[in-house]
Amino acid sequence: MTDVDVRPLAESEYRPSFDLFLASLHEPQRTGDERWQRSSTRYEPGRVFGAFLDGELAGTALSMTSALEVPGGAVLPAAAVTGVGVRADRTRRGLLRGLMRAQLTELRERGEPLAVLHASETRIYPRFGYGLGTRSQRVQVARTHAELRPDAPIGGQVRLVDGPAAEKLLPELYSRIAAGRPGLIARGEGWWTTRLAGTVENGGALRVAVRSDDSGTDDGFALWEPSKTDHHFGDGSIRILVSDMHGADDAATASLWRFLLGLDLATSVIAVDRPLDEPLPWWLADRRGCGVDRVDDDLWVRLVDVPAALAARSYGAAEPVVVEVRDPFLPQNSGRYRIGPGGAEPVADAPQLGLDVDVLGSLYLGDVRPSTLAAANRVEVHEPSALAAADRLFAAARPPWCGTQF
Repeated sequence: MTDVDVRPLAESEYRPSFDLFLASLHEPQRTGDERWQRSSTRYEPGRVFGAFLDGELAGTALSMTSALEVPGGAVLPAAAVTGVGVRADRTRRGLLRGLMRAQLTELRERGEPLAVLHASETRIYPRFGYGLGTRSQRVQVARTHAELRPDAPIGGQVRLVDGPAAEKLLPELYSRIAAGRPGLIARGEGWWTTRLAGTVENGGALRVAVRSDDSGTDDGFALWEPSKTDHHFGDGSIRILVSDMHGADDAATASLWRFLLGLDLATSVIAVDRPLDEPLPWWLADRRGCGVDRVDDDLWVRLVDVPAALAARSYGAAEPVVVEVRDPFLPQNSGRYRIGPGGAEPVADAPQLGLDVDVLGSLYLGDVRPSTLAAANRVEVHEPSALAAADRLFAAARPPWCGTQF
């Protein structure tokens, strides 16, 4: 087998890397420079890797500087991994494994204890230590059922803003209001530049609404696009597709929902990547009008530095539990850790529970209980009484949610 050469790419190699990534997703090759100019803002020196066979670029992966909120409110440095792709005629040759090893090693050297990604295929990333950390739901409300209850939160104003205004306003607004829930991540300049490329002013169909409270302070926003089945009003449907919505509190989020559900001519509103505990059904006068047609895997979490990541989050009230973690991909993480209300630390004690590092990634933000994964044979139970304690230790006050695609 030909050896795989993995190395950081030079800036001159970013564009071929981007084209290779698009091809791996079976997207048409677009030669226009505007899309690349916006996408290139996500490429940070030293964070873009290429895998070469016989001197030819055959695979790529990059990460963006970000941060992740964890249970207890701490915000940790995290790498947002994306742009992962291998040429269709070079798969099954160890390129992806080489890219993941080089990337995770580099992230650990940077002092970033966590890496996160959205998985195109869910069977790929557990073998590199990633576990499903958050979930989201897709909801749909028909306009015939769109009336909100009179006691639903109300107040404030919602206004439309254009693309240039959104690019100035939304980064600061998101940074200010996106807090208080495990799973929320930081959005860098490159993320916003790419995300807002599809606004109407840039030739797309993306609309932007911003909500302000009664004092005039902006406290929420929504991004959406209309989708028509035909151009004859009354004969077809006009769906409002909501791709991104964040509010500082329930009042802000309810105001945005009220605005979207009240758009004239729309037949339904469909919102993706919504938190599992969003109270929308309780705001509606007819809760049966709110349908959840799917629950999706959202953010995948990889503990790059297990001791640092475990020590940074808070834990519930329970007796401490000794957990043995196995990490064959980054063996320095393997070990036993005593986890309790006061924190987590490495120990040499006999383990009460055992698990692989990808399972720890699923437990880390509190989306799933250790007992659930024990029932699936993903957590080894050496001391049965430790399982109930672990459930209380890893529980989060709110279901984790990311709500940011990248």
